[in-house]
Amino acid sequence: MTRRRRGVPAVARLTLALLAATGCTNGADAPAEPTAPPSGSTAAAVARVCDDPAAGPASAPAGAVTVDPAVVGDLAAKTRSNPPNTTFWLLPGTHTLEPERYAQVMTKEGDTYLGAPGAVLDGRKTNNYAFSGTSPGVTIRHLTVQGFVAPHDEGVVNHDMADGWVIEHATIQHNSGAGLMAGARQQVRASCLRDNGQYGMNAYKTGDSITGLLVEGNEIVGNNTDDWEQREPGCGCSGGIKFWAVNGADVRGNWVHDNRGAGLWADNNNNDFRIEDNLLESNDGAALVYESSYNAVIRNNTIRRNDWVEGRRHAAAGDDFPYAAVYLSEAGGEPRIPARTDRIEIDRNLLEDNWSGITLWENADRFCNSPANTSTGYCTLLVKDTRSCAKPAIDTAPLYSDCRWKTQRVDIHDNRFTLDTSVVKCAAACGRMAVLANYGTYPDWSPYQGKRVAEAITLKQDNRWHDNAYRGPWNFVVDDPGRRLDSAQWQGMPYQQDTGSTFTPQAGG
Repeated sequence: MTRRRRGVPAVARLTLALLAATGCTNGADAPAEPTAPPSGSTAAAVARVCDDPAAGPASAPAGAVTVDPAVVGDLAAKTRSNPPNTTFWLLPGTHTLEPERYAQVMTKEGDTYLGAPGAVLDGRKTNNYAFSGTSPGVTIRHLTVQGFVAPHDEGVVNHDMADGWVIEHATIQHNSGAGLMAGARQQVRASCLRDNGQYGMNAYKTGDSITGLLVEGNEIVGNNTDDWEQREPGCGCSGGIKFWAVNGADVRGNWVHDNRGAGLWADNNNNDFRIEDNLLESNDGAALVYESSYNAVIRNNTIRRNDWVEGRRHAAAGDDFPYAAVYLSEAGGEPRIPARTDRIEIDRNLLEDNWSGITLWENADRFCNSPANTSTGYCTLLVKDTRSCAKPAIDTAPLYSDCRWKTQRVDIHDNRFTLDTSVVKCAAACGRMAVLANYGTYPDWSPYQGKRVAEAITLKQDNRWHDNAYRGPWNFVVDDPGRRLDSAQWQGMPYQQDTGSTFTPQAGG
């Protein structure tokens, strides 16, 4: 796979240029606070599956082929010798493959793999892959898959990114690389993706053809044990789940917690996401990154205690970029791209005791055909030929607009933001909302130099906060990251943000 990414932009350390604010007080007749979602107990209870997995069938279903753990390689051999659409029932115990790097189960169309209580498929740190092949419609249920050593950016289950797979009540843990890859119309439900070396799931497919992805009721915990961001700084190649060029995904009712790096990261030309009713907590980095992507609904999530590790680390190093629990980077609504919404809607979420809140960012130097575009070779979904984003055509419409991934049409409303600095153990470095961009400088032929992008994201691209409730010492960044506004300045001219919102200075007030 050709992968390239980036996380929080290095260019955030550059001098940023926007406009200054004037003051205005909050009206006394502000509406009542919006109703907050549950504390997260519902999502956590539904998805608390790692330590309490559902038991598989204690006896073989009618017509199933029984697989014996005492016979090395029995699962792979019986898969080879049986026709498509066969059901395999794995007896209790530890099943293994032949002790060879590329020994794996080559699935056939419609095959089903059911684990009895206590059935484990173990790669013994020898086999790269567990289940492979391009056959569609494979089902894996009630099975633990562990101890495989997939290479970086590759995965253990559905290694070849086949379509239509169902992974349900499975435990995929303690593997290198990604525990799971994804294909179109894949369903991952009520499963435990735990302590894998790079990702719990890498939702990437060769040809960028993943559509209709469902991720529901899973516990996604402790992934990126190999700490890839430290091994390859700036790789953007870690976290609970990474989504790449997925068109249509429902991510709901999951418990995403304690991952090293981001919890959920949608990176590069994703579109039409619904991220709802999840509990995203205690991830080292952001709870959610939505980057160079389009059209999403982020609703009814509980997002708490995220970004403590990375936020604190950057602050200690003198980096004052507003590292946030929800980070939108060059991502926005685009009506010309079909989806269930034409905006990014962030509403009815509870954000509690995160390092900071929501940051909307746009890198002025990142666009199609720019050397600063870390998604090498990719262009926006509005431009078919990357090479067309060059002078002189890029200087005028439509390419001047369409060659950029833009943070636009973001609607942030009816959320509750709470911050207790005694819990987070932070002071001036945390508790920020931000909308900003860097001063454009690169490359020398860029038509976006200077303040153009900064002024656009702040004042011209329909990015709005309104009808939110704040508790605690929040401040707002619309200029240099080190320069903050209070709520009156944030609500005043020229920004006029958070109309109808309420502000309570103390988190417990």
